[in-house]
Amino acid sequence: MNTHRFSRRAFLRGAGVTMALPWLESRNVWGDEPGKSKPASEAPVRMCVVFSGNGFHSKEWWAKGEGKAMELGQVLQPLADFREKMLFVRGLYHEEARKGNIHSSQTGNLLSGAPIASGGEIRSGLSFDQLLAQSYGRSTKVPSLVLACEKSNPSVHKNYSMLYSSHISWSSPTTPTPLELYPALAFDRLFKDGAAPGDKSVLDAVLEDAEDLRRGISRDDQRKLDEYLDSVRDVEKRIESAGKRGELQGWRPTLAKPSMKQRPADGIPQDIGEHMRLMGDIMVLGFQTDSTRISTLKLNNDHSALRFPNLPSVQQAGHGIDYMIHHLLSHSDGEDWLKVNQFFMEQTAYIARKLDSIQEGPRTLLDNTMLMHCSSMMVGAKHNNDELPVIVLGGAGGRLKGGRVLDYQGKPERQLCRLFMSMMDKMDVRPKTFGDAKVMLEEV
Repeated sequence: MNTHRFSRRAFLRGAGVTMALPWLESRNVWGDEPGKSKPASEAPVRMCVVFSGNGFHSKEWWAKGEGKAMELGQVLQPLADFREKMLFVRGLYHEEARKGNIHSSQTGNLLSGAPIASGGEIRSGLSFDQLLAQSYGRSTKVPSLVLACEKSNPSVHKNYSMLYSSHISWSSPTTPTPLELYPALAFDRLFKDGAAPGDKSVLDAVLEDAEDLRRGISRDDQRKLDEYLDSVRDVEKRIESAGKRGELQGWRPTLAKPSMKQRPADGIPQDIGEHMRLMGDIMVLGFQTDSTRISTLKLNNDHSALRFPNLPSVQQAGHGIDYMIHHLLSHSDGEDWLKVNQFFMEQTAYIARKLDSIQEGPRTLLDNTMLMHCSSMMVGAKHNNDELPVIVLGGAGGRLKGGRVLDYQGKPERQLCRLFMSMMDKMDVRPKTFGDAKVMLEEV
């Protein structure tokens, strides 16, 4: 594990703003002591989990073969460009998630494997992303970035709190990690200090410091700095305009016209696809600057109420897929359900492509990352979780080999927590046990 401290980092600074710098070949920006024959800073391994609820199409979540020749089911087609960097894992599950009801008890322990409480009590277990954050959070500005695109559901379903269905990250057995739904606030958390004015551009505040830095770095690093600053500016502009299109795709309004005289300046983007991409961009910026190394992105809840008028319907030509909420659509297993599945995979592909476009010495940021996409059940129509859908993209800094299918169906000791232990091991965090697992998956 890298042991440098947050206080030793190199930053761009301005009034009320602190911007961590991306990896640069000619400057020690992440606090490491440069070796004589090594780059100024060795890029660390990052880990992120992307979650989508209600499982996938019953016939189209599959992969076979290896490397470039790997064949993918239709759900995974958006990720075809990343087959050589993909680990497809089949047959793992949580024993504790098979107890209790559907949805809540299948989601609340997805990243922990812990037993969860019923009735009015809220109790799960520390999730593995937060265990990693306990180790890496001391060295980064943000210990972990916990993002979401659908708000929590406070109701109860079959004697279990729906908060379980709304949270995958848990800071303690009784504390789901607070979700950040607002791109502007997630962006501010990475770059602005507590007293920063909300309407001030981050880049405008640090331009003078950036020009001073430019004079002392190589041409390649100047180009990398420009690309980074451009990406920050792009996210700023998109956050500013995200709520202005009036599409309201993420939910169905109960009023034909707004009852408020003036729309709030900040809010949740009304285009659900733009909301998801903005959150992905913010996650990438967090990793690129080493402001955080751990992140989760919940695209929607399990038992989700999202609708998708942005996606043209196959089953109802001339309409969007907004005639049914996501949860009920998952029971249909039809062509529109497949399109929604692919839409979610497109968000993960978008993140992977952004990560893979950023060079960090001999590797890309994706090569230095573990990007896992998972759900709390295999097929929404069946609510079955005797095996869970899991893929991992990236290279974990050269420690993870992609282009493979690992099938644990019919094998003993197929706890999903064994995969989590393997992923933690690649970040040099090695608990003796985790959840219901005692040993890692050797193949990973």
